[in-house]
Amino acid sequence: MTITHASFVTLPVSDQDRALRFYRDVLGFEVTADRELPPGRWLQVAPAGAQTVLTLAGPGMGGFRPGEARGIMLVTTDVDADCVRLAGAGVAVQGPDELPWGRMASFTDPDGNGLMLLTEKEGF
Repeated sequence: MTITHASFVTLPVSDQDRALRFYRDVLGFEVTADRELPPGRWLQVAPAGAQTVLTLAGPGMGGFRPGEARGIMLVTTDVDADCVRLAGAGVAVQGPDELPWGRMASFTDPDGNGLMLLTEKEGF
C-alpha cells in the first residue's frame, strides 16, 4: 500500500453559508476550495496547514443527510482554552474530560454533525 493521507472528510450540511461561517469564523478554519461544480457548490475548509480537509456538502450532494457525521476528531494544543472560546461563541460543549489518551471534549456543528477536540497526552 502507498496511501499517504486522507484527502477529505465529507460533512453533510443543510446550509453551506451557515456552515462556512461556523467552520471559518468560530473554529478558525481556512477555506481551501469554494467553486461551483456539477452537481453543486464544492466547499472545503481546514485548519491551517492540514493535509485533510472537510468538505461541507450541501443538500443533494452524495446522498448524505445533514447531521449524520460523527466522530470527527480535531487535535488541539489546548482543549480547555478552545472549549472556553466555543462556549463564548454560543456552542454547547461537553467536557473536557481527562482520559487515558488526553483531554477531550465534544460538540456539534449547526447541523448536528459530531465533532471532538483532543489535546493528546504526551507519549501516549
